Amino acid sequence: MSLPAPVPPSSETAASSPRPSLRRRALGAYGEQVAARHLTEAGLTVLDRNWRCPLGEIDLVLREGATLVICEVKTRVDASHGTPHEAITPTKLERLARLAEAWQTAHEVRVADVRIDLVAVLRPPRGPALVEHVRGLA
Repeated sequence: MSLPAPVPPSSETAASSPRPSLRRRALGAYGEQVAARHLTEAGLTVLDRNWRCPLGEIDLVLREGATLVICEVKTRVDASHGTPHEAITPTKLERLARLAEAWQTAHEVRVADVRIDLVAVLRPPRGPALVEHVRGLA
């Protein structure tokens, strides 16, 4: 079955839920915007952003060819709260895999190849963000 059409960059499908602090939300939104731009420039197509269900949230859902890509975006200004890589625990990977299934069910999509990626965004005090795309965490 084919994947759905991409969503426009400004589209949000998120339901309401408790929100982190304004500063943290702004940093997260910045990182997700940087990640989406980086990934689309690399040839991926954004299908959904900030998709939520009772199981949790997917930051970015993308398509790369016939592959459905579930992308976790972690944004930091420094390593004082750990690196983005350290935030991806086995429990987080299991949740993302369940969320991938839930997204496919909600969108009546079934694909053979699903990949979970990480985009780590470091926002330094000056200059452009540093972006690392880690493919295939699971």
